[in-house]
Amino acid sequence: MDNLINIIGNNLSKMRKEKGYSLDQISQLTGVSKSMLAQIEKGQKTPTVTTLWKIANGLNVSLSLLMVDQQPSVKIVKSDNSTHLIEDDGNYMTCPFIPFDNETKFEVYKMEIKSGGVHKSNLHYRGVKEYVFVSTGNIEIEIEDKVYRASSGEAVVFPGDVYHTYKNIGETTVSTFILFFYPNR
Repeated sequence: MDNLINIIGNNLSKMRKEKGYSLDQISQLTGVSKSMLAQIEKGQKTPTVTTLWKIANGLNVSLSLLMVDQQPSVKIVKSDNSTHLIEDDGNYMTCPFIPFDNETKFEVYKMEIKSGGVHKSNLHYRGVKEYVFVSTGNIEIEIEDKVYRASSGEAVVFPGDVYHTYKNIGETTVSTFILFFYPNR
């Protein structure tokens, strides 16, 4: 985890400097305090998933760009090698599976929610689409006050810039892959 903290800090610092922003400006864009941003850049503070999404949305970048080192042009991806972000006492887990690619404008995350677990997602910036592929289990996704259910072998596609909540409605852990498409990047 220490390596991830340093990767996030280095990437945040690099992006901020490339865009010519001060910590004050990044704070205004993201809603994350200047002191928290400074601690993250120095590798002194582990940000929550919510904080990482705020930073990514404020900088108009994908979350995985904050979390991964530069990737070679060809790579075999194994979810066991990804950095897992865990919240809700272990009931919710997500990890970058395929990092953002500027050419294709997408990234893929693996998400698992234990039975009865719920995850309220942050709004993504305008134009983002989510493609949720259910590998195992049964999931309920509330999208703008409407409920949609999907099971193993099914997918749900929706705008990511609206309120949405994931809920495991089955007896076993639900496992999904979520493709985020960023058309305006």
